[in-house]
Amino acid sequence: MKINLIIFGQLCELLGENLVLEDVSDTDNLKTLLNQRFPGLVGAKYLIAVNKKVITGKTKLMDNSTVALLPPFSGG
Repeated sequence: MKINLIIFGQLCELLGENLVLEDVSDTDNLKTLLNQRFPGLVGAKYLIAVNKKVITGKTKLMDNSTVALLPPFSGG
């Protein structure tokens, strides 16, 4: 199973370009994996969207899910 990870804003400085990840079952597993691979992400504030919907808790991921990491932003 693979997921597509889209990264926005200052999170690109920590993670680089968009990623394709394998064997990620849910968003909690994704956060753990990212924190291990990218220690600078630990403590960073961001929202997670799965298939264009912002989620607030553990969410199961399906094959070819698109997950976006959204840093804080302001309007104006």
